[in-house]
Amino acid sequence: MSHAHILVVDDERGILDQLGGILRDEGFAVTTVGSGEEAIEATARELYDLVLLDVALPGIDGIEALRRMRAAGHAAPVVMISGHSGAEQAVRALREGAIDFLDKPLGLERVLVTVNNALARARLVERLAAEREEEEPVLTGVSPAVAELKRQIALAAPTDSRVLISGPNGAGKEVVARLLHRNSRRAGNPFVAVNCAAIPGELIESELFGHLKGAFTGAVENKRGKFELADGGTLFLDEVGDMSLLTQAKVLRVLQESRFTRLGGSQEVGVDVRVVAATNKNLEDEIAAGRFRQDLLFRLNVIPIRVPGLGERREDVPLLVEEFMRQYAQRTGVKPKRVSPKAMEIMQAYSWPGNVREVKNVVERLMIMVAEDSIAPAALDLSSGAVFVDHEGGFTTLKEARERFERRYLERVVAACGGNMSRAARVLGLERSHLYRKRRSLAQHSR
Repeated sequence: MSHAHILVVDDERGILDQLGGILRDEGFAVTTVGSGEEAIEATARELYDLVLLDVALPGIDGIEALRRMRAAGHAAPVVMISGHSGAEQAVRALREGAIDFLDKPLGLERVLVTVNNALARARLVERLAAEREEEEPVLTGVSPAVAELKRQIALAAPTDSRVLISGPNGAGKEVVARLLHRNSRRAGNPFVAVNCAAIPGELIESELFGHLKGAFTGAVENKRGKFELADGGTLFLDEVGDMSLLTQAKVLRVLQESRFTRLGGSQEVGVDVRVVAATNKNLEDEIAAGRFRQDLLFRLNVIPIRVPGLGERREDVPLLVEEFMRQYAQRTGVKPKRVSPKAMEIMQAYSWPGNVREVKNVVERLMIMVAEDSIAPAALDLSSGAVFVDHEGGFTTLKEARERFERRYLERVVAACGGNMSRAARVLGLERSHLYRKRRSLAQHSR
């Protein structure tokens, strides 16, 4: 973590000079102050990665300063410095949140080991907090389109080059980004995802670059941004075409210089991040319309990878259904269901406008709503302008398939209510007269 910013607090000028020299020689940014009061002020103005804090200070002592820093929300690891550390002091310091002690006189090796251990521990905690708990990224399919996609990932992943992933919504662009990270030399470091379309424009810069308390209305605490959390790893900018031009300019600067400034801060933060971006828009069209910077596209689009929609690889639908059913069963403890051949035929004939994400949603709905062990064609309710395969054989239009499903569904509800039309109407949320008219209309259309 060579870009770390360390605050050293000691009332002895010789100690400040000694520690500052040692740490700067190792590539760290260092700020030095001489009192507990100054330390509290400094941590309110800036985010530090580590604080080396003397116990014996004039005015507020180190342990009280630590307590007040923690109360104000400064969560960086703190190592206490003491010339005469005793058990009671150590216990008090640990109780307030210190993670280690350095005894005076300070030895070079001991200082560097303690500092690096503290930073490594902090980075591990941040990584675990930043990474979402998800299924292992898997690119399911045996189609030629998926085989080509896997080939491109295998070639691009080991490099540090930026990748721009294009493709329709729900096609699996984030899965591709995670596989690029998982198969890179950065795999042991964070993968941090940002959906640029889901974050309000006024908050995207804070989300990416972090902010200090009071930087804007609602900034009630210091916060690290996604670039900083992804240091050493991969930052995935999803829907990058939805960023404002102002934010694009700031992202471009980070890509050029590997440095940025938090909102409300003055200290430059250096990062080592591989950026993988994704979009469902044609960025050339966005450039022509004045909504996207051409120089940013050049920076992002070093390796282009296109993810095909599911309509281009329908032979993968059965494998996706099986995979999502297995995942849901594993997550909930229920038994997977069997999909009848006719039902699977319908699913393969469907156009899947929502792509892989839609398959996942449909599978989850079927697992919840179908009581039987086997999923029959009548259980499917796929809403698209596609042509369906009817379970009685042959193809049918969407309108006919809907009417057939609705007719069978109404009859099942009426039968379950013992033929009592009033009770069936209540179950269906219909007026009794409406239910009669609906049944009569559907019966006429079936002739």
